[in-house]
Formats: sequence, structure tokens, C-alpha cells
Amino acid sequence: MNPPPALDARPRRATVFSVAVLLALLVAALNFALWAVADRPTSVIPWNGQTAGFAYSPFQRYQNPLAGTFPTDEEVDSDLALMAKHTHRIRVYSVLQYPEIPRLAMQYHLDVLAGAWLDRRIENNENEINALIAQARRWSDIKRVEVGNEVLLRTDMKPEQLIGYIDRVRAAIHQPVSTAEPWDVWEKYPELAEHVDFITVHLLPYWDGVPRKDAIGEALQHYERLRQLYPHKHIVIGEIGWPSNGNRYEFAKPSLANEAIFLREWFQVARERNLDYYIMEAIDQPWKEQVSGRTEAYWGVFNADRQLKFPLNGPVLEDATWPWKALASALLALLPMIWFAWRFARFKLAGRCVFLGLIQLAAGLIVWSVTVPFQFYLDVLDWAMLIFLFPAQLAILAILLINGFEFVEVLWRRKWLRPFGLLKPGPPEQQPFVSIHLACYNEPPDMVAQTLDSLAALDYPNFEVLVLDNNTKREDVWRPLEQKCKELGERFRFFHLDPWPGFKAGALNYGLKQTDPRADIIAVVDSDYVVRKDWLSALTGYFHDRNIAVVQCPQANREFESNAFRRMTAWECDGFFRIGMHHRNERNAIIQHGTMTMVRRVALEGTGGWSEWTICEDAELGLRLMHAGYQTVYVDEVMGKGVTPADFRAYKSQRYRWAFGAMQILKGRWNWMVHKGPLTVGQRFHFLTGWFSWFADALHMVFTLMALGWTAGMLLAPTIFSLPMQLFLIPVMGFFVAKALFGIILYRARVPCSWHDTLMAAIASMGLSHAIARGIWMGLIKQKTAFVRTAKSRRLSGGAAGALGPVREELLMSIALILAIIGMAANFGSHYIEGELWMVILAAQAIPYLSALVGALVARYSKDHPAAAPTAQPAPAPAAEARTPAAVEARTAAT
Repeated sequence: MNPPPALDARPRRATVFSVAVLLALLVAALNFALWAVADRPTSVIPWNGQTAGFAYSPFQRYQNPLAGTFPTDEEVDSDLALMAKHTHRIRVYSVLQYPEIPRLAMQYHLDVLAGAWLDRRIENNENEINALIAQARRWSDIKRVEVGNEVLLRTDMKPEQLIGYIDRVRAAIHQPVSTAEPWDVWEKYPELAEHVDFITVHLLPYWDGVPRKDAIGEALQHYERLRQLYPHKHIVIGEIGWPSNGNRYEFAKPSLANEAIFLREWFQVARERNLDYYIMEAIDQPWKEQVSGRTEAYWGVFNADRQLKFPLNGPVLEDATWPWKALASALLALLPMIWFAWRFARFKLAGRCVFLGLIQLAAGLIVWSVTVPFQFYLDVLDWAMLIFLFPAQLAILAILLINGFEFVEVLWRRKWLRPFGLLKPGPPEQQPFVSIHLACYNEPPDMVAQTLDSLAALDYPNFEVLVLDNNTKREDVWRPLEQKCKELGERFRFFHLDPWPGFKAGALNYGLKQTDPRADIIAVVDSDYVVRKDWLSALTGYFHDRNIAVVQCPQANREFESNAFRRMTAWECDGFFRIGMHHRNERNAIIQHGTMTMVRRVALEGTGGWSEWTICEDAELGLRLMHAGYQTVYVDEVMGKGVTPADFRAYKSQRYRWAFGAMQILKGRWNWMVHKGPLTVGQRFHFLTGWFSWFADALHMVFTLMALGWTAGMLLAPTIFSLPMQLFLIPVMGFFVAKALFGIILYRARVPCSWHDTLMAAIASMGLSHAIARGIWMGLIKQKTAFVRTAKSRRLSGGAAGALGPVREELLMSIALILAIIGMAANFGSHYIEGELWMVILAAQAIPYLSALVGALVARYSKDHPAAAPTAQPAPAPAAEARTPAAVEARTAAT
């Protein structure tokens, strides 16, 4: 005896939930493993001794000598006490700027290497020299002095001038005197060594672009070279170290682990060789970022809060807090992962795992994005940029998850929940009367006549055709259509409306009033479509179900195969109907289109007819009917084919209109989408998120303009505008890559075209980005716009210049981005990984604009080859274009 269904379902639900929890925990465990791999500890020889010396600047976290904010004696005293635990020597760069340091250092028994800061300011140089002499005479803890720091490297003065200052100080005090320069300057100016008591050299392998593993060897090589050049001079290494953060310079990567490993290894080598050195530097100095770039802020052994940045014993970790971050990201993702794995248990295991991975990845990126800024010393401009971009990063992750959901459902569903196909025609007496409405404006009579001939050949007894010509001015255009309708008989009625308001919706509403009272179904077809003779007979049976208000077939194109431009636009359009419409149909949330659609008359009239306040009256009607509680049906079978836009101007205009209309609907029906009501959660999800990809185009325009502005700032005012951090760049790059992969894989699985056609369809799609962005922004700002007819007849323009006329804005953006890349390459080259990433992002941002140029040129130079005369109605779709569920399922499985 079989158990009751309710009792049988309960264990199954428990099993499904248990599997969901298990999958979520497995992905969370993988998350921990990845965090652990990314932060593997490195074993380094421990250091228990004293450091030979520290280079020391006393400025606190938010102090800046450029802004006139200086530390107090108490703050300096605290720093000296901290350093005295690790060394017995310090180096200061200006006793004029820090006159109290020698006095305070005495109580901690710190020997001071005192300096005078020299630059191009002659009066300031005099003050520095006088202060250095006075301090050296006064304080016994000043054991050595430096006259200038990297003066010749900065070309602030000539060697003779520097030598003059050195000789002057040597004559005035008894302490040994030197000046500090990098190794190559000492090699270049050997005469400098004759005027110093010892050589102070800066050995900073990071600025030589050397990998950390080779850095100490590089430093020792330069040290030995100086010993050979100046065998009778004592050599003091005035600066040696490695930054813990900042921009990668050639092969030198700043990181906390690299700094810790470098210094701990250096301490051992220096002790073995008895080297005289000062670590660059004791404490991080955030203010230096404004002077010399981001990396200059992160050379300290202690951070700006006076905490040791890494342990001197035990393993070295780049991020010791990674377990907490891994835990936070796992907890953030856990409930969404369990819900998804339970709610969509009908997906194949691979699909569930992929999407759970995307959820965990998104959670990890959120945690990373929130915590990474606290590893930097950000100024007001950085925080402003971060505050602006963090919501944008959340939007990027949301778009990624939305696209990922479509990707997973289309590829890894076990079956469609709402599959609809062609029906067996019922007996004539049971077939509802259909009123077919064809609205046209200024269309070529021959093209419309083909549509009318195909309608006349319909294998269906109960229908009429209303041709609604609205606002066509030329009588030689609309009169032939009027005559054509007379020739086709009483089923065909022609109406010339001029003037008439409301664009296409206004004409269709007029048609409603003229519709035969017997009509139960209103069918709408565009004026360029040639329909199959079984269009009505194979689909009207769905309306026997009173809950169904819409039956929609895909838009498709004809006579495009031999024209490169028409071919790329045809396949671009095909993708949505093969992928997106199926995805939406699962939750009764399709986009109704204004052609190849049938609507229940009572539902159409009962909800107010066609909306004339939006230029996308078809999509708005579909949403309104769903809000009224009706069901929609999507039958993925080509029942009619139209003509692609004639040229790139028409192509852009059509997509601009769709984007503008989408924003009209979004604003007009916002409350329906965000508040609980008749619309289901799935319907609200699709109508809110279905336009996210278009919002991504709108954001792309904004980010491109911001990127151009920021690039100009980096080139013209580098002290104010620094290279963007990887924090901002990595998620953006990942989004570009993931979105491209999703699109290509889905196209190869669902759209029966070649790799070449896939590539060209992608170019066509990306080329519309700017038009869509303008449509989105204009739609959000404006209430209405003109309904621009999509031209289907080719309009030739002169040469390449004429071809690029419709894409002037894209051309300007392309030029600006290319110039920005050239400027970045000339100024930053390949020295910084952030600079290279930024150039890659600029190049990626240029792709949609360059695609528009390609599309415009392809449209201009594509040739229309003569084709066979079209028949009254197209034959059923050939095997290469079959849209039957079996054919599509087979292709998906094969892919």
C-alpha cells in the first residue's frame, strides 16, 4: 500500500533541505580553504636582536608638514621610547624641523645621525645648515651628521653647490660629515666622496624593480661595488627596507609579508657581515603619499598607529586576520546558499554548485572590499571615491549574480517548468475569431504588401486584418496599401489616420474600436513580417484556458544571410529569444513584444487598452496583464520573420527607444515592482532585474567619463590623483571577464550560429552600449520622447566619414580612451601593476565604443545580394533554425 502523498513528501523535503545544507557547508569549507591558500604562512629565520638603526620621521597618523601640523614633544618622546626597545640609533632628516629630538633622545641613550634638508630654496638651506651646526655643537648624542638627502638624485642643485655646503659644515663641527644618495649617484660623482668623512648610501631594491627574493643580493652587490670604488671610506647604509603596501613597481611587489621576510633576512645578513645601516623607516608616514606616491607611506616597521606590523619571530602571514574574514564571508553567504540549494533543487548538481560558488564569491568580495581600505592610509579623496564606488561594486555583484542565475538555469535545469509548443489545430467551429492589427507609418508599400499576402494565406477560417496607417504624409506611400487591402477582400480593412496621436499605441487603440465584435483575440504583427500559414491555427488553442491572456512567439529575421550587417544584428536579436525569454517564462514574466503576439481581447480592453504614455506599449501591456493575474505563454517557434534594421543609425535608434521605454515603465509601474501585490516574487524579480544589464551600460558610460577624468588628473596633477588601488580594479576586471564568459557559453549552447556569427553578434550587442546608456539616462530624466520608426530600407551615406556619422559620440569616446591609454603608457609604462591594470580597464571600456565603429562600418560596406522572390508565406523553420524543444535541448546537452 502506497503512503499518503503528504506523508511521502515530508521525508523528501527533509532530504532536499539536508542536501542543501550539505552543499552550502561544502562551499563554505572551500571558501575557508581558498582564504587559507591565499594567506599561507612563510617560515623565516627569527630575529631576536637589536636593529642597527632606524630612519625616523616623527609625524603622527593625521599630521603633515606640508599642512603645517607637527608632533608635540610628548608624541616624539613616546616614539623614541618605542624605538629604544629595538635600537640604540636613529636618523633624522632635519634638525631644523625637529629641533627637540636630540634633547629627547638623550634620556633613552639613542645616538642621533642628524641631518639638514637641502633643496632648491636657498634661504631655507641656510637655515638648515645653521641649525645643523648649532645642534651638533650643542648635543653630545649627535654622533654623525648628514648634509642633504638625495639632493643630486632630485637635481635640486649641482654637485659643486652641495660640496660647498658639506665643506662648510665639516669646518664648523667635530662630528663626521656625509651626504646621502643612492648607489648610482655615488658612482656618477666620485668627487663627492673626497669631501665626506663617510659614505651614506641608500639601497632600496624596490625602486630598482627587483623581486623580493633577489632584493638582498641586489643590495649587497651595490654595497660591494661602492667598497671597491672607495676602499678607504666607511660606508653607512642610510636607508634600506621594503614597503608593506602600495603600487607594484616592475617586479617589486610591496606587501606585508615581503617587508617582513626582507627585513628579517636582512637583519641576519647585516649581523653576519657587520654592516652599518638604518632601516627605512621606523614608522609609516601617510603624509608622504601626497609627495611621492602611495608606496612612500608604507616603509615603516611600525604602522602609523605605532603598532609593530609583523612579528619578528614565527611564521609570517600577509594577513593575520584572514580566518575572521573567511568566517565573515562564509556566514554572510550561508543562508542565501542554503535557500538557493533548497529552492532550486530541481537544477542539476553542477548548476547548484556553480551558483553557490558565485554567492560565496560575492560574499567574499564584499568582505574583502569592506576590510581592505583599512589596510591603507586613505585621504578624503580616496574615501570619497570609495564611498561612491562601493555601491557600484555591490551593483556589479548583483548583476553578476543575476546573470549567473540565468546562466545556471538555462544550462543546468533538468527540464523547463513551463514548456509550450505548437498545438494541434482544433476544429474550425472551436477556433476563436482573431482580429489581426498591423500598424504602419511611412513603410515601403512593397514590403507591407508581402506581409499582407502572408496574412491572406493563413490556414485559419476566422480572422480579419486591420491595417492602421498612422500619420504617413505621402499619399503615394499609403494609397497602394489601401488598394492592396481592397484587392485582398473584405477580411482586410484599411484605415489612414492623419493626424493621429499616441504613436503606435494610439493607432492600435483606434483599431480596437474598429475590431469586429466577434473577435476574442487581438493579434499584432509588424508591417515587415511574413508569417507562417499555421500561426493562428497552431496557437489560438491556448486561449481555451481563460487564465491565459498572451501568447508570444519570438521575433526573427529573414533575408539576412548574405548581408554581413543584417546577419550580425539578426543573431544578436536571436539570443534574447533563445535564452532570456525562456528564463523569464519559467516564472510567467516574459517581455511581451509588439509583433507575433496574441492578446485576449477582454483582458486587453479590461485593463485599459494600449498605453499611450510609453513608447514601449507592448512590454507595458504584458506587465499590466500579469498584474491583473493573467498567465502568459511563450512558444519558442519561429512563426514569422521580419527585416532587420537597415543601418546602424536605425539599429541604435531602435535600441534607444526600447531603453527609454523601459525606464518609462520602470517609473510608471515602480510601486507594482517593489511592493507586494498581485505580481509574484518571480515576476517582480525579472521586471526589476531584467534591465540591470542595461543599467550596467548606463553605469559604464559614467565610469568611462570618470576614468577619463581620473586619468587626466593622474597625468596633469599626479600629486593629487594617484593610481587607483587594486581594491577598485580587480572586481571590475572580474566582472568584465565573467560577463563575457557567461554570454559566450550561453550563445554557444542555445543559439545555432557559428563562432564567427557569435563574435559578430557580440560586437553588435556591445556596439549598442552607448545608445542604451543614453536611452536609460534620458528615460530616467524625461517623461516622453518621440517614437522613431525603425528604418528597414537601406540609406546609403558617403564613404567612411558618412558611415561614422551615426556614431560620432562613440568615435570621440574611442579617441579619448586611446589617448588616455597612450598617456598612461608614456607616463607610467610597465613600472606599476596598478598602471597596467588601469590601462587594461581603459581598453576594456573602449571595446563597446570601438564595437559601435565596427558595426557602423560593417553596415556601410555590407552588400545586399539579390535574393529569391519571397513566397506568400515562409516555410516552417529549417533544421538549422529549428526551435522545437527537442532540438534546443539536444544542442544544450551537446554543448
